Amino acid sequence: MQAYIAPLRLRLDGDALVSNWRWLAKQGGAPDCGAAIKADGYGLGAPEVMRRLMTAGCRDFFVSNWGEALALEPLLDEGVSLSVLHGVRAEDMNIALSSRARPVLCSPEQIALWRDAGGGPCDVMIDTGMNRLGLDWRGDVDAMTDGLAIDTLVSHLVSADEDGSLSERQRARFTAMTMQVAARRYSLANSAGICLGSDYGFDLTRPGLALYGGVPRKNAVGHIAQVVFPQAQVLQRRRVIAGDSIGYNATFTAPADMEVAILNLGYADGYLRGFSNRGGVIVDGVRLPLVGRVSMDLIAIDVSMRPDVAAGDWLTMDYALPGAAEASGLSQYELLTGLGARFDRVWA
Repeated sequence: MQAYIAPLRLRLDGDALVSNWRWLAKQGGAPDCGAAIKADGYGLGAPEVMRRLMTAGCRDFFVSNWGEALALEPLLDEGVSLSVLHGVRAEDMNIALSSRARPVLCSPEQIALWRDAGGGPCDVMIDTGMNRLGLDWRGDVDAMTDGLAIDTLVSHLVSADEDGSLSERQRARFTAMTMQVAARRYSLANSAGICLGSDYGFDLTRPGLALYGGVPRKNAVGHIAQVVFPQAQVLQRRRVIAGDSIGYNATFTAPADMEVAILNLGYADGYLRGFSNRGGVIVDGVRLPLVGRVSMDLIAIDVSMRPDVAAGDWLTMDYALPGAAEASGLSQYELLTGLGARFDRVWA
């Protein structure tokens, strides 16, 4: 039987992914640069991301849960580590004890579970201001972690993508923890934290967003390359008469006779309604606007100036993450992780 070819695809630039990791590794001020590949590699496909980054020299990877770890553990090379950021639950214990992945223990209860089960090397999360997961930096962390074989002590920055004093306060709190809690390595900086400077590097950085083309701070502009290029096939080219509306709720009315291309793409694919009358495609370096409302499966593009665009053609969405975030009102993270399963993922 012939393989199905979807009318949607993500063209994924493996060279850009590796280039981004190398730039982040150079900027980070740490001996090691890891990679957050949770949420299926931010939607790109975690196994393919992991293979490419391991080939480039990355040796530390981070996922959210043990389901993600199970899928990736067979890919681990010698000397490559995998950490599970959400720690370990009682339900995870059998998997965790037999896995080469390490839990990032996040609470006294998780530490007790791991100790009672005879768990081995682990990571530990310190909360220095996020107030999500982690041991409170104000507590007796040394006593709580006594006896653990801690590979990496980690914390997470709240707002490194913004200017302000909180990141520096967190860095100071974490520095104090490195003097109290014995671990092989210490890790604080995410993508935006790397861009704050080498003082945030410690022993290991953990970029995520910037690996995949997100720009976390202005000083990364021009250094972080776009990795993800959503493309959609033209289902139909049609003429719209002046005065006619396009799409649900008639949010766009043609000011003159025009030509539109109907693309097989919509909010069911993660191309959300925030792009209505604001999104677009790029053809030969020229932006063509989306007209009307984004529906579940379809959008319309004004192709009046491109008589060569026809049914069956592939058009590349205007999806450079900073600009797409501004146009849609979505975060760069949402733009990546929301891209759905109906896309074929094609690595270049």
